[in-house]
Amino acid sequence: MADHPTTGDIPTLRAQRESGAQTARAVVDRYLERLQARRDLNSYVLVAEDDARTAAEDVDAGNRPGPLAGVPLAIKDNILVEGQPCTCGSRMLDGWVAPYDATAVARLRAAGAVFLGKTNCDEFGMGSSNENSYFGPAKNPIDPSRVTGGSSGGSAAAVADGQAMAAIGSDTGGSIRLPASYCGVIGLKPTYGAVSRWGLVAFASSLDQIGVLARTVDDARSVFHVIRGHDPRDATSRTDPPIHEETRPRRIGLLREYLEEGLDPDIRAAVLKVADALKEQGHDIVDASLPSARYALQTYYIICCAEASSNLARYDGVKYGYRTGNAAELIDMFEQTRDQGFGDEVKRRILLGSYVLSAGYFDQYYGTAQRMRQAIISDYTRAFVEVDCLLTPTAPNCAFPIGEKLDDPLTMYLVDVYTTSVNLAGLPGLSFPCGAIGGLPIGAQLIGRPMEEDLLLDLAGQVYESVRPTITLASE
Repeated sequence: MADHPTTGDIPTLRAQRESGAQTARAVVDRYLERLQARRDLNSYVLVAEDDARTAAEDVDAGNRPGPLAGVPLAIKDNILVEGQPCTCGSRMLDGWVAPYDATAVARLRAAGAVFLGKTNCDEFGMGSSNENSYFGPAKNPIDPSRVTGGSSGGSAAAVADGQAMAAIGSDTGGSIRLPASYCGVIGLKPTYGAVSRWGLVAFASSLDQIGVLARTVDDARSVFHVIRGHDPRDATSRTDPPIHEETRPRRIGLLREYLEEGLDPDIRAAVLKVADALKEQGHDIVDASLPSARYALQTYYIICCAEASSNLARYDGVKYGYRTGNAAELIDMFEQTRDQGFGDEVKRRILLGSYVLSAGYFDQYYGTAQRMRQAIISDYTRAFVEVDCLLTPTAPNCAFPIGEKLDDPLTMYLVDVYTTSVNLAGLPGLSFPCGAIGGLPIGAQLIGRPMEEDLLLDLAGQVYESVRPTITLASE
């Protein structure tokens, strides 16, 4: 990726600050200048200039020491930052201000990070292209006529374009990894429960996970190490420690079901190039199988829509958020508020979720999906008896033109085909750029056992420089 004034990394920034060659305020000013000059990409829905400059000055005064002191970060707009609006990309929450910090945000703040603003996202995290946002689509900095991927598209675009050193997103079925693949950055979806969900606005509670987007493997690791860890306020937060063994040759499985029909041949070749690079590093590359993978997409959409229909029932115009001004009676107020406040994709998923949970269809759809989820988990467990991690494509295609798939939801859903099983099984997944087609980046995905994020980061780091593509931003 071409260099510009904001393409640094966290270790370099730390060294420059410690030597006195750089101040946090100067760094933040450069990033703010960059993102203001690139507002056409629509990557941010809120730029917190005053807060960011004040925080940077506190760092320079020695009041905010920590491993991320002065590091400019972006936060996806479904994660709470105290005193700042949190809209989830929806009219329903337009103007609502967060009363507290999410646990991940609080940990970043304690580590000295500076928050530049809130990034664009698909409404309530529901989308694969960032086209479902109330604020309009985020645009890919490599080619602004194309999507960023979703739902953490604004976070990926901000990192790729040098509008933030790293960013926080959420991943329910690929919402960190898919934008990372389309924008040519690193995207880490941690183990379910490895990072607290306290302060993440719920979409599908058994699938949602906060994670990291960054330009380098080391930067992703630095941010992840700050936000991970048990949180007593999150009942699903894991208490077991992360696993990080000494580097040694590993057995890596090529997941055969994800390299078959439907995959662009150039993407298959790029993933096989990653396998060759890992083999050159001394790792053993073998075939692996996940027989239930063919059912993962259907299973995911039944479960996520069911959970969404329950989680979004709270947006009724009574307690907070948008309320219609035209209703004369209570039921009419509920109906009009939800009709006007939610976008088409959110309504679609609420309807699907309500249907699969309805009397007479519950076991046929939701019950079957839960049984299939267990089959997917069992398949992963068997695979990890034979291998240490799995290698797959992140997506079956590169970033597509804005508007191309909006009228065909099923085609849109298919771009999640390689990512959803990871969320269903609660496993860590990492996407990193490994090639390009016509200047558009390709992502490779590593999938690991629970709490083995550092292994995935280690493996990606060993081959990243040899497989990463040279990407030119549209502005350069």
